[in-house]
Amino acid sequence: MANQTQQTAVARLRAQLAEPDNIIVCPGVYDGFTARIALKAGFDCLYMTGAGTTMSRLGMPDLDQSVPLIADADTGFGGPVMVGRTVSQYMQAGVAALHLEDQVQSKRCGHLLNKQIVPEDEFISRIRAANIVRKKHLGDILIIARTDALQSEGYEVARDRLKAAIAVGADIAFLEGITSKEQARQICEDLAPTPVMYNNVPGGLSPDLSAHEAKELGFKLIIYPGLCLEPVFESVTRAMEGLKKDGAPPKSGQDRKGSPKALFEVVGLRECIGLDAAAGGASYTGGV
Repeated sequence: MANQTQQTAVARLRAQLAEPDNIIVCPGVYDGFTARIALKAGFDCLYMTGAGTTMSRLGMPDLDQSVPLIADADTGFGGPVMVGRTVSQYMQAGVAALHLEDQVQSKRCGHLLNKQIVPEDEFISRIRAANIVRKKHLGDILIIARTDALQSEGYEVARDRLKAAIAVGADIAFLEGITSKEQARQICEDLAPTPVMYNNVPGGLSPDLSAHEAKELGFKLIIYPGLCLEPVFESVTRAMEGLKKDGAPPKSGQDRKGSPKALFEVVGLRECIGLDAAAGGASYTGGV
């Protein structure tokens, strides 16, 4: 087997999915900085949250392109032609997997009420278009079929939509809005051996599961899309309010991690120093 660092991100994700006693834990990131923080913490797969990314601006640091990134592609942003273009561009960007859903174009968060879904044949055409484009292009990407039909149409309809999506090329299934652990276990059993992904949104419609609990229920992947949003919101709000009130940023104590050097190390300072030295440069000979 090739060395893991020599594999593409898609190949690494496929290999992780093939491990029989493994669940892939994917923290939600929304820009280059949070992605770097997650990589520094040791995660070997990331999830790009659509909601988080629209609240921020996608960063472009020198990310390790061998680390799989799973990305939200919403509805594919149009009909089959636009879905195909979306898949092509995600592949060119090095995304390892993306999920396409069956909501209408003017969609809403999967953990809100009164979602509207498109007819099954329209949803399946999105998955089929993604598979067609994947086969035409050099490279690879995993297709995750997501359905939001559970809330309005019931379990059987949602399950059958996922089965139909798998039949036309989806590699992974994603039932959004699961309401109980029993339902979670059932969808994994009903769709086996296809891997099933769980969306953990504390305070949302679904049970708040740990990675261990999700694995025991049969899931192969678990994403935490909002993981970075809440703590960043809280800490930045606290910093802003402190500066406004006291005229100085709040003190973080001796365990502070946010020194200038530490921040630059998160986004690749050590790699820059190494490249400069290897090329015979002297930019960092005096230290940083």
